[in-house]
Amino acid sequence: MIVRQIPSWVTATNAWVVASEPGGMAFVVDAPPQAAEPVGEIVAGMGLTVGAVLLTHGHVDHMGGSSATAARTGARVWVHPDDDFLTLDPATQIRRLFGFDPPGDFAPPADLGRLSHGQTFELAGTRVEVVHTPGHTPGHCCFHLPEEGVLFSGDQLFAGSIGRTDLPGGSYEALMASMRERVMVLDDDTRVCPGHGEETTIGRERRANPFLVGLL
Repeated sequence: MIVRQIPSWVTATNAWVVASEPGGMAFVVDAPPQAAEPVGEIVAGMGLTVGAVLLTHGHVDHMGGSSATAARTGARVWVHPDDDFLTLDPATQIRRLFGFDPPGDFAPPADLGRLSHGQTFELAGTRVEVVHTPGHTPGHCCFHLPEEGVLFSGDQLFAGSIGRTDLPGGSYEALMASMRERVMVLDDDTRVCPGHGEETTIGRERRANPFLVGLL
């Protein structure tokens, strides 16, 4: 399996391009602003067909490039409906965070697929399981590839840290419940590809992440 990391925008938010092989099927996890062009270049350069763009959550740094990425790849964008108050209103997020009105290309695609916990996709030659992990946002989801031993963790889990919970809809208690019940139950050798920063593993975070030591 091919996994390409593309840090984008001022927040260095990771878009991930996941493919079975050159010339094969692919999917994209998260679509930050300014990610559509590099994602498109990878897709075109490898001759990939993109089956879906999966958003971990509705924060603008993860969905602000979703319309452009969908247009570039031809794939449908999917997000959990509990984040509609974020996904469907990026302008309010931009005003609150940066104090200006965003350009129109930050708007989400008109046709959004709806994610739910336990939903599965067959993408890039493998099974992708939707793991609803509320806490960072109400509709936050991780994407688990059980046959590959990979978790796309969005802003749930980072190398050495966890997602913030002080933004609208955030809840530390909910995030830690999601972590305990749905994330840290995975095998230690599970590869974690986060929404920001570098890769890690479940085992490494279980042993050394100050927020998680002793959680399970």
